[in-house]
Amino acid sequence: MPVMSVAKRVALLCLSSTVALVAQSGPNDPRAREIYKELVEINTTDTPAGNVTKAAEAMAARLSAAGFPAADIRVLGPDPRKHNLVVRWRTGAATSRKPILLLAHLDVVEAKREDWSFDPFTFLEKDGFFYGRGTSDDKAMAAQFVANLIRLKQEGFTPDRDLILALTADEEGGNFNGVDWLVKNHKDLIDAEFAINEGGGGNMRKGKYLTNEIQASEKVFQDFHLEVTNPGGHSSLPVKDNAIYHLSAGLARLATFDFPVQLNEVTRGYFERSASVQDDPKMAADMRAVARSTPDPAAAARLSAAVPFYNSLMRTTCVATRLQGGHANNALPQMAGANVNCRILPGVSPSAVKDKLVEVLADPQINVSFVGVTDCISVIQRSPPTVWTELSATSTTCGRMARTNASA
Repeated sequence: MPVMSVAKRVALLCLSSTVALVAQSGPNDPRAREIYKELVEINTTDTPAGNVTKAAEAMAARLSAAGFPAADIRVLGPDPRKHNLVVRWRTGAATSRKPILLLAHLDVVEAKREDWSFDPFTFLEKDGFFYGRGTSDDKAMAAQFVANLIRLKQEGFTPDRDLILALTADEEGGNFNGVDWLVKNHKDLIDAEFAINEGGGGNMRKGKYLTNEIQASEKVFQDFHLEVTNPGGHSSLPVKDNAIYHLSAGLARLATFDFPVQLNEVTRGYFERSASVQDDPKMAADMRAVARSTPDPAAAARLSAAVPFYNSLMRTTCVATRLQGGHANNALPQMAGANVNCRILPGVSPSAVKDKLVEVLADPQINVSFVGVTDCISVIQRSPPTVWTELSATSTTCGRMARTNASA
């Protein structure tokens, strides 16, 4: 077969596999679909019913059957139900080039049966779409990586550097984050020049590829706990100083607040280049308007209202996700609490976001605290020039930095 760099070969196969899983048009599609189905139907939630190890072992078995040596297939982790899969495809030739890491997570967010119209752990194809917990985040990517490695192996492809596949646990939550554990305990297994991970995407229109989007950085995930305490009392003798009232009034103020628009070189470039492939001229004009050195606030407001993703690209966001309060129906609440989840732009300090929350809530009785001790500031990491050249040569690239934790 023609010589092709590993980076370009993997990028092209990832792109084509995504289409194949939708269109079911090629000879490798049935196997890719089987792998996809198998992963979706394994419950990998962070619950007593979930088991990431089962999914890791299933993929290990497929790769072993495809001819990958047992010595290069590792299933390991700190908890019996939270093992990770690490597979190394050795080049077989002397090279000074560091490996490429193909990274995806096997765990999914909890899915309650009563919240779904069908079993979330039954793979369902309907009206041209796939349904099930993890169909997009992130079992599609894991299935693509496994299917592509098997295909490349069968086609006799020889990589010009080692390829490492890592399918990990507890990315969505839990106590055994696979990447963190591997870095701290087995860094040699995943040490690579760069990784291909979730966070990108792309757009097609009428069968034509428009963009191949990559993620240059990631917004920092930070939870804050809001709490109001109160002496309480009996509900037959109500007073205005009520913990639930204080908290709900503060949350109402938060609901109307937007963090300021704050673009950087990546998001500005994203809107500039996305405008050129936008079929709605008004939206294209708004994209160009927000990409200016001083973003147009009216254009930013229209984009934010039209597409939540655009809103998240332009600003830090904070939203209430959980509530708790009171202990009895006939008692005044002694405590009311809420979780506020923030996604913080690169370059912004979580401490500064906490200070802004205190200001917006505007009530000294609402205590705001970090959930987890952190003051991590995300940065934009530029790829090595040679790697960037290989990847950008596959198709038009647009920078993208906001990552969304979809429920699918």
